[in-house]
Amino acid sequence: MNTITKRVILLRHGETEWSATGRHTGRTDIPLTDLGIRQARSVAGHLDELDLRDPLVFASPRRRALDTAELAGLAPDRIDSDLAEWDYGDYEGRTTPQIRESAPGWTVFTQPCPGGESAADVGRRADKVLAALPAERDAILVGHGHFSRVLMARWLAQEVSMGAHLGMPAAGVAVLGYAHNIPLICSITGPRA
Repeated sequence: MNTITKRVILLRHGETEWSATGRHTGRTDIPLTDLGIRQARSVAGHLDELDLRDPLVFASPRRRALDTAELAGLAPDRIDSDLAEWDYGDYEGRTTPQIRESAPGWTVFTQPCPGGESAADVGRRADKVLAALPAERDAILVGHGHFSRVLMARWLAQEVSMGAHLGMPAAGVAVLGYAHNIPLICSITGPRA
């Protein structure tokens, strides 16, 4: 019997001023806060505990993701623009309550972002990222909150909208793996700082 043993580790960047205040941060490159720096440094110990097997490291090109990787002791093997956060278009820098003033009930997972990416667009990017991962080797993907939630949903072969039911805190780590060759989310851990 062929048992799949690889794991995919999702690491969200540490806190930024905008993530701390709930502002949607896609294209805008916001630096980590002091807390975000401490959070990113604390991830190294958690990753050590996972006993990863020579993982490949992929990172979003956004500075907040690259800085988180460096502070966590990771050297990306590849910078991948497909790991960038959702493009929120006209909603960039706005909070969900602000957006809901003109679009009642809005969520990024279920309603459009005018001038930005659709859920289908983001789902295609997530599928491309997952398809490019090595078959028998652990991987660490350093990226963002909403996009990580889409990766989790697509890992489980679910629609992007399932991401609304998943969480990924700043400097959070999610472990995706298999049980009896069935994809599952093994754990999601918040920051230690």
